[in-house]
Amino acid sequence: MAIDDLKSEVAKINWWHRIDLGNGIITPGIDRTAERLKTLHMPDDLHGKNVLDIGAWDGFFSFEAERRGASHVLAIDSFCWEGGEGWGTKAGFNFARQTLRSRVEDMEIDVMELSPERVGVFDLVLFLGVLYHMRHPLLALEKVFSVTDRQLILETQVDMLYTKRPAAAFYPGTELNNDPTNWWGPNQAAVTSMLFTVGFKRVEIVSLKPRFAHRFVAALRAKLKEQKAYFTTLQQARMVVHAWK
Repeated sequence: MAIDDLKSEVAKINWWHRIDLGNGIITPGIDRTAERLKTLHMPDDLHGKNVLDIGAWDGFFSFEAERRGASHVLAIDSFCWEGGEGWGTKAGFNFARQTLRSRVEDMEIDVMELSPERVGVFDLVLFLGVLYHMRHPLLALEKVFSVTDRQLILETQVDMLYTKRPAAAFYPGTELNNDPTNWWGPNQAAVTSMLFTVGFKRVEIVSLKPRFAHRFVAALRAKLKEQKAYFTTLQQARMVVHAWK
């Protein structure tokens, strides 16, 4: 496809991920995908590994796993690909896969339907930006555990950071980011405890961002400009956790 035609097709799609399609063309996604990749500490070498990307959306992390040598990658989604309540569709994933000449496979399936019988088991499972969208997060993690053969990389919204006991903030309505699909903001202790509870043997927090100084500025700005509760915003961040069976 000619570059001008490629740009034209890219412009027709409502992108979430920023994917490098080559020829200087990067999809105009809202997500700061490359920055988020750095926080994940995904293994550099995935040769011979099979990878499951849960909630793949436009597929950036699926294609990245393939680029790092994974022998088999399965991208799954349901909510975003169905194009129902959310504003996403499968158009970005399909177009990027074709343009990149990727062999990533896909399956439309909900997290709660995951099982070894349905999708198999995987050396590495990516569960990125999905947990806090789950009405039943512990049950969701049980499903994820069942298809994890070795390692899970989990990235999620966290809240109540200054509460030491396992706890989670519940977001009724559109409280978090004006998004009615955001349900829970567990704290660090809740995330790690849930992972141990479903069966993981080792759990490690590898990233918690933004750091306090940046959260302080964001909380102050939110209070002054958006009239949001200062202490509530101060306790919110994003966390990456690695877990092993």
